[in-house]
Amino acid sequence: MEPRSRTLWLRTEPLHAVIYFDEQCRALGRSLGLKGFWMGYFAIRTAPMGAVGQGAATAALAVFAPGMVGRALPSAWRTVTPEQALEARARAAARVLRRVAPGIEERAAALADPLTAMVEDAPALARPLFAANRPLCDRADPVERLWQLVTALREFRGDAHAATLADHDLGAPEALALTAGTGRVSHESMRADRGWSEAEWGGAVDRLRSRGLLDAEGNATDRGHAERDRIEHATDRLAARLLRPLSPPRADALLAALKEPAWHLLRANLLPFPNPIGLPDERDRGPGPTDDGTSAAG
Repeated sequence: MEPRSRTLWLRTEPLHAVIYFDEQCRALGRSLGLKGFWMGYFAIRTAPMGAVGQGAATAALAVFAPGMVGRALPSAWRTVTPEQALEARARAAARVLRRVAPGIEERAAALADPLTAMVEDAPALARPLFAANRPLCDRADPVERLWQLVTALREFRGDAHAATLADHDLGAPEALALTAGTGRVSHESMRADRGWSEAEWGGAVDRLRSRGLLDAEGNATDRGHAERDRIEHATDRLAARLLRPLSPPRADALLAALKEPAWHLLRANLLPFPNPIGLPDERDRGPGPTDDGTSAAG
C-alpha cells in the first residue's frame, strides 16, 4: 500500500500540471509577450519568488541547466512583471480545470478547508518555492484558489525532493540521468528538456557509472534502481509532513475527493505518458472511491 503522501502527489499533480501541458496554457508565455514556451515556463514558475535571476531560479528549480534558465531570466522581467505572470497563470489554470473536470466548482469548495489546513500548517524553512507560493492561496475565485493550493503542496514536495537529491550527492544532471536510466523517460528527451549539453550529460552518466548506479548502456543497475527507490521513499517521508494537521480519516477523505478530478484530467490526455514529471498512467483505474470506501473531503 502506497503512503498517503505519495497518493496526495498522485491526486494533486495532475491538477497542478495543467499549467505546463494544456495547449492554451503552453501558449501563455507568448500571450504575455515572452519568447517561446520555456521563457514563459521559467517566468510563470518562479513568479511567486519575485523578479529572480538565473542563480536563485536555478537553485530553486534544482534540475535545469543554468544556461537554459539564464536565457529566460532575468530578461523575462523586462517584458512581464511577476504579478502579471501570477494573475495569468491562475486564470489560465482555472479555465482548464473548469473545462475538463466536471463539478470542479463544488469540489473546490469542499476541498478548500483540508488543503488550506495543510498549507498553513506546513513549515517554510528551507522550502523556497513552497514559501513563495503559500501567501498566494487566498484567491477569491474558488477554482483559482484550488489550483494555487495544490500548487503550493506540489512545490513543498518538490523542495523536499531537491533536498533529498542533494543528500544523496546527486547533482542535477546525475539525478536526471539516473531517472532516465530506470526507463521512466528517454535519456535524450530528459537531457534536452532540461537544457544539458551532450558533454555535460555524458559526464553525469560517467559519474553514475563510477558509483555503480548505471551500466555501460546507461541503464540503471540493481544498485541504481535501489538508490532511486530510496530517493522516492525519502521524498515521500518528507512530504508526509503536509498531512500532519489532518486526522487519518480526514486525510483519507481528502484523497478520495481528489481522485475524480485527477482522473478526469488524466483522461483528457493533457499529459503525455511517459512524462518528465514522473506521473504514472492511471487513466484506466477509474474515478471511483478509494479502497477504504471514503468519498468525501470531510
